[in-house]
Amino acid sequence: MSLLAPEIEIVRRALAPRVCGVVAALRGLTVLVESLPLPVGSLVRVEPARGSSGSTLGEVVGFTADQAVVMLLGQTAGISAGDRVVGGQVAQTVGVSVRMLGRCLDGLGRPIDGLGPIDEREPRPISPDPIGPLGRRPIREALATGVRAIDLMTTLGRGQRLGIFAGPGVGKSTLLGQIARGTEADVNVIALIGERGREAREFLEEALGPQGLARSVVVIATGDESPLLRVRAAKVACTIAEYFRDLGRDVLLMMDSVTRFAHAQRQIGLSVGEPPATKGYTPSVFSQLALLLERAGALEQGPGGRAGGTVTGLYTILVEGDDLTGDPISDAARGILDGHVVLSRRLAQKGHFPAIDVLDSISRVADAVTGPTHIAARRQIIRLLAKYRDIEDLVQIGAYAKGSDPIADTSIAFLEEINGVLQQGTLERQGFDAAAKRLVDVAVRAGGELERATKRKAG
Repeated sequence: MSLLAPEIEIVRRALAPRVCGVVAALRGLTVLVESLPLPVGSLVRVEPARGSSGSTLGEVVGFTADQAVVMLLGQTAGISAGDRVVGGQVAQTVGVSVRMLGRCLDGLGRPIDGLGPIDEREPRPISPDPIGPLGRRPIREALATGVRAIDLMTTLGRGQRLGIFAGPGVGKSTLLGQIARGTEADVNVIALIGERGREAREFLEEALGPQGLARSVVVIATGDESPLLRVRAAKVACTIAEYFRDLGRDVLLMMDSVTRFAHAQRQIGLSVGEPPATKGYTPSVFSQLALLLERAGALEQGPGGRAGGTVTGLYTILVEGDDLTGDPISDAARGILDGHVVLSRRLAQKGHFPAIDVLDSISRVADAVTGPTHIAARRQIIRLLAKYRDIEDLVQIGAYAKGSDPIADTSIAFLEEINGVLQQGTLERQGFDAAAKRLVDVAVRAGGELERATKRKAG
């Protein structure tokens, strides 16, 4: 036996064998590769034949008895039969570091902001094992977002997952930017999935701004990129959020949008031959959706015995035709999430910003993270707004007879004041306690007026 055998064995284990295959066929967005025995999720590099320039990254997304199915992270133009495919990273990981704060990354975790490489990164899996249900702690602390309509009416808890449902052009991105600037969370992780290329920079410079970017990590995969990159970008953002959570920090994960993540997963599923199920969505879309949304939460205990941090998830869901019930992704997300905020086009057209319809919105943990006075005030305001919606048409045409209903009279009298609490400028900020005090004050005065109106009618 050679004297160098132990050293040779160490080197052999450290250096993964170079696995190479050959392009056999191209079908749509996928490349069939012969002699490439790599597991699903492995990254590969397609090297064009002699005479061509450049190479293209891809990922193994499936296999047959003798061929690997590879989807490219770039364009298929220039690929030809006989091109060599070289195996790369087998484990699906991304390097993470505290130095990511203030940086913009692509779907592979690479910086795209021109500020140089990110040092001191450690690899973390982008698809880790799910958190055990008993490893999560109950949500008992509120997380202020700086947006009164959310903090007061659909109060967010640390570790909660909340969906923002809206059609296009109703103010989702502006609302996310306002939350990123005003939240009490230690770190923001923002995933822009399937965005228009123009809107990504506008979000960074206008909606987020330098103040929000300084404590944020932004992961961007635009709509003209490969569906694989869009899916990976969403998972990479979750991994970065979990890294800061394991450091004991409260993280706010914002993803815009889950719908485009589902579209990308559908493209991948259809490309590998998965049969469409509900409205063209493949079964893997719904399984991946649950895995993605369940990654947010509050840990009972972090690594090394330290106190567990939290990942609070805010996910935007595009609603087709402003119909919350007609889209399978919307239905599936509402069944998984811990609440939803609905942005109303009707309110947006009236100049009511943020255009949150508090009657259609709900937070399933709001009562657990707020006190009894806040809860009573919120219910009083909801009661008045619901009554006004019932009589709004009568009021508009002048057919409502004042004095016929004490609750209706009170709702009319306090409508402008309630809307003043719920409306907020994009640069306006108010602390959680001050906002709650304002809500309670309006509710108490409205309650007094309701009592007097009831006595007048009885007398």
